[in-house]
Amino acid sequence: MATVHLRIGDLVWGKLGRYPPWPGKIVSPPKDLKKPRGKKCFFVKFFGTEDHAWIKVEQLKPYHPHKEEMIKINKGKRFQQAVDAVEEYLKKAKGKDQAHSDDKSKSDKGRKAAKPMKIIEEDDEDAFKGGSSDKPASSMEPITKRLKIIEEDTRSTSIQAADSTAINGSITPTDKRIGFLGLGLMGSGVVSNLLKMGHVVTVWNRTAEKCDLFIQEGARLGRTPAEVVSMCDITFSCVSDPKAARDLVLGPSGVLQGIRPGKCYVEMSTVDPETIMELAQVITSRGGRFLEAPVSGSQQLSNDGMLVIVAAGDRSVYEDCSSCFQAMGKTSFFIAGEAGNAARMMLIINMVQGSFMATIAEGLTLAQATGQSQQTFLDILCHGQMASTFVDQKCQNILQGNFKPDYYLKHIQKDLRLAISMGDSVNHPTPMAAAANEVYKRAKALDQSDNDMSAVYRAYIH
Repeated sequence: MATVHLRIGDLVWGKLGRYPPWPGKIVSPPKDLKKPRGKKCFFVKFFGTEDHAWIKVEQLKPYHPHKEEMIKINKGKRFQQAVDAVEEYLKKAKGKDQAHSDDKSKSDKGRKAAKPMKIIEEDDEDAFKGGSSDKPASSMEPITKRLKIIEEDTRSTSIQAADSTAINGSITPTDKRIGFLGLGLMGSGVVSNLLKMGHVVTVWNRTAEKCDLFIQEGARLGRTPAEVVSMCDITFSCVSDPKAARDLVLGPSGVLQGIRPGKCYVEMSTVDPETIMELAQVITSRGGRFLEAPVSGSQQLSNDGMLVIVAAGDRSVYEDCSSCFQAMGKTSFFIAGEAGNAARMMLIINMVQGSFMATIAEGLTLAQATGQSQQTFLDILCHGQMASTFVDQKCQNILQGNFKPDYYLKHIQKDLRLAISMGDSVNHPTPMAAAANEVYKRAKALDQSDNDMSAVYRAYIH
């Protein structure tokens, strides 16, 4: 195989982990971003996105020779937008080069010729974002971390939001060793983004085979939860329900056996506040530091690094996790007060989302039952006040009969059940959630547990 020589400024196809090859350009890395040790790689800036990453040289291909091949094997709107951004970029660059040539021909003969202009310019941010050069200069500024303080009167709870993006090349990964337990729908995307942004990650999963892909991407393998915790400074976990969360910490070779003074444990699972308070107590009793940080989102948002993180507990752990939260999410919130507050907030968020999804399914089936077009129903929704990516994607999936899980139906039903129980504990009525919960229970009885939450639709048609 012929050796391909690459250099800064070259257009390439970059392959990162399990993601498809994507068009980008080799650029100079930020001065404060270290090159991964022991790897021959280039720093690549991808088109149609804010994404930057170190890519191994064997995962890079020159853009033009492989263009047709890549277009044939890759589909999707975002991919096409990225390719269009490359072509627009080249068109603009060619125009600049032509203008430069015209200016040169008009210059005095005795004047020394200027150096030819590069076709690819380092500072042309616009093409990478897929935007137009007519945008104001402010739209081309790099996204950086922004901190806001919001004070709430109720229960004197303060929230700090740290806005960021996982596809932001300015992220400097923490030098702390990161552990991650649980590689399900959400955890897999989180770990990929942590690795992508240069974090040192050790992984464990109950089904060990799920670790293989991440080992190939540079993660280390822990044999037990206790071993991961003992090897790492900060260990995250993301599992399915309260029982799984407790077993992970309190079971044989569990997290608690690896906790030593100063070790940090971050519980990202969506569970009830009682479970969180129990785990916080046992972790801190061993000298550990505890943070809860459940996430709002889906598998796709996890893969894209666009989750919303809601945290509570030890504020210093939250700050230590800053680069991790930037890698996995677009926004993070810290809720002051006792551990358990983030669980309460997340259950309320998921209660609303689950109830809304059931109502959408009810509307679609009622439209069909009354002889109305379901597609027209969706079109009207998506042009009105309820328009959102969530509504559009879930409805389109229903109409296509595509219930591949993006957020498991069984998990949203679990969240509804826990939210209803939380309401009961403070004598607060939750009749809407209770009604939605019954519909999800019927969907589970129809063997829809492992399908997407949108499969609640099937509870209305059987």
